[in-house]
Amino acid sequence: MLTNLSIKNYALIENLSVNFKDNLSIITGETGAGKSILLGALGLVLGKRADSTTLKDTNNKCVIEAQFSIGNYKLESFFAENDIDFEKETIIRREILPNGKSRAFINDTPTTLQLLLALSELLIDVHSQHQTLELADVNFQFHIIDALANNSAKIESYKRGLVLFNKLNKELSKLKKDQEVAKEQYEYNLHLYKELSLANFVADEQEVIEQNLDKLNNIEEIKLNLSEAQAIGLNEEVGVQALLIAFTQNLNKIASYASEYKELYDRIVAVKIEFDDIASEIENLNENVDFDASELEKLNDRLQLIYNLQKKHNVKTIAELLEIQEQLSVKVDAVENSSSTIKAKEKEVKDVAEKIDILAKIIFLEREKAIPVLIKKLEASLANLGMENTRFSIKINHSKQYYQNGKDELQLLISANKGANFGELKKVASGGEMSRIMLIVKSILSEYLKLPTIIFDEIDTGVSGDVSQKMADIMQQMSANMQVITITHLPQIAAKGKQHYKVYKEDINNNIVTQLKELSENERVEEIAEMLGGKNITSTAIEHAKQLLN
Repeated sequence: MLTNLSIKNYALIENLSVNFKDNLSIITGETGAGKSILLGALGLVLGKRADSTTLKDTNNKCVIEAQFSIGNYKLESFFAENDIDFEKETIIRREILPNGKSRAFINDTPTTLQLLLALSELLIDVHSQHQTLELADVNFQFHIIDALANNSAKIESYKRGLVLFNKLNKELSKLKKDQEVAKEQYEYNLHLYKELSLANFVADEQEVIEQNLDKLNNIEEIKLNLSEAQAIGLNEEVGVQALLIAFTQNLNKIASYASEYKELYDRIVAVKIEFDDIASEIENLNENVDFDASELEKLNDRLQLIYNLQKKHNVKTIAELLEIQEQLSVKVDAVENSSSTIKAKEKEVKDVAEKIDILAKIIFLEREKAIPVLIKKLEASLANLGMENTRFSIKINHSKQYYQNGKDELQLLISANKGANFGELKKVASGGEMSRIMLIVKSILSEYLKLPTIIFDEIDTGVSGDVSQKMADIMQQMSANMQVITITHLPQIAAKGKQHYKVYKEDINNNIVTQLKELSENERVEEIAEMLGGKNITSTAIEHAKQLLN
């Protein structure tokens, strides 16, 4: 429950701190005193967006803190899942900086507004005046029915399945679209792929071909130079080989006289061996050098094929052609194998659809069982609030359409008077009737959702007299199991509170500020007497106020 609200530098509030207690607490005050400011500040700490216009002093930051006692509400798992320290006395703080930026903290851990909103939904329900219009919203109507049907866990499972279902459907649509696009290019891509595949290229083939062609195109010059080199090397009288033999013999004769001569001899022997090998290789090469016209034509044709395909695909190397071949292979395979891929994806979609269809059907059946219970509770409770002739008609149909909370379509109609036709809630019910219906709805929800705190902002709008007394009784009954805070303008409701707070404006050094204080017993009597009879409090009003309080 909410145990403390502290507000600094917000709207007309300079510095305010108020402690709240359990059961039913009442907040009253004149119109314009600042009740809406309190709710606005609380809204900020619960995750609503803000800007620097909310600052009273634009040179300083606004700080709002709300302390909640949550030891009995089994929220440890929420804190653990979001990596936040759990404290039985949890403090949520919101800071609005002069530049308009804001920061949020849960137990001094920085957090996001999204997480703040998620936590606040587990802690408090703030019913503002405009939220009465939610009664006409089909999602809110489902929220009421699902609370009675205990559908929360099932709907969460359904939502997870629906997310997966939509994701798989999106993937399936993309596969089909890609298939259509790919089919348009299939024949052309297949032709290009076959053309490259039949060429059967090897990565370094072009360099080898160009080298062999260079050799064949210069065969005569190669033959001439090899023959001349062979003649120079092997001439019996003046050839290099003959000279090396003579050179070796001369050094051999003196090799035994000194180590340096022996070293020279060994070196020339090595030179002669290397030369003999070179001469033999030249002789072999010279014998095998022949001009082959057919080989030249074959190599030229192959090189021309390479050049043509490189030009066609705007590349310069065979490696790039092989890469394009691989890409074309993938595109061709994508079309040829797409049908099996699509079938597999369609099966995935079908399997998930079957599972969420089963969940949706269970949700529907639980809703069907809950609707008569809800109608009975609504009609019985409203009869006690002066709406004894009110009747509800709630029709639910199971459809083929997937919605965020199931596959159902809902129609809630009301007949507010005896013999009157059923019509839409917002068209049939008056403002006061809507307020009474919303109070009953909230009281029913409180039985099933077990929220720690609920705040009513003038839910008594449009009612008075005996009806307001009975509305106060309902709030008092609700407060036996949860904290109820009610902002009201009716003395009958104000008198039912266990605690009573007053919002008022005060002029401090020509500076108007909003204040809030808890009233003593005597102050409560005066406040309720003023609510009964106006500023000029009479003894009759005092006695009436005391009777209400008793």
